[in-house]
Amino acid sequence: MPQATPTPGKTLLNPSNHLLIMIDHQSQMAFATKSIDAITLRNNAALVAKAADEFKVPTILTTVAEKSFSGPMFDEIKAVFADAPVIDRTTMNTWEDARIAERVNQIGKAKIVFAGLWTSVCIVGPTLSALDQGFEVYVIADACGDVSDEAHQRAMERMIQAGVRPMTALQYLLELQRDWARGETYDATVATSIAHGGSYGLGLIYAKSMFGGSEAH
Repeated sequence: MPQATPTPGKTLLNPSNHLLIMIDHQSQMAFATKSIDAITLRNNAALVAKAADEFKVPTILTTVAEKSFSGPMFDEIKAVFADAPVIDRTTMNTWEDARIAERVNQIGKAKIVFAGLWTSVCIVGPTLSALDQGFEVYVIADACGDVSDEAHQRAMERMIQAGVRPMTALQYLLELQRDWARGETYDATVATSIAHGGSYGLGLIYAKSMFGGSEAH
């Protein structure tokens, strides 16, 4: 019989076991995105960026044709990673840019989390490529988007069938926190949840305002 122990599962993310790659969160790409509205997309991208920064997750930022076509990366991401380089590519598949592979190898994490536009092209390409090369791959589905609901859903299905693990932006943040007794990140996690966590954030505001609620007690 298996024995239960108070230890997390091996597929769960923690701040030190993965890297994050945020791909093509740019104006031109967002204009044609129809599977998620632009406000929600920007909110979720901001949540992911803040979570990674809060927990010191190594993060790669990349754009496609920033100066000639697609425009700059969302301000919500750039504001969090103000001093981070942004790798601008010509390849639709981020993984085929040698600079990305070099940076991934420098960071040296077996798990990679992806988010970006569009799901069926700029996320499918690198996730399937990374899987083929032995990495464990996760996709933050609601920080991605595509030209139609159909395009996004078929892309997610294709990746899941290949072994990609889907998750959401808020799930990503809370999986990194995981224990409300972790006081060093508690305040930042709550602040990010209030700012970007939708109805959950409203619940935090209510609980703390009305009766001084605290998740750690």
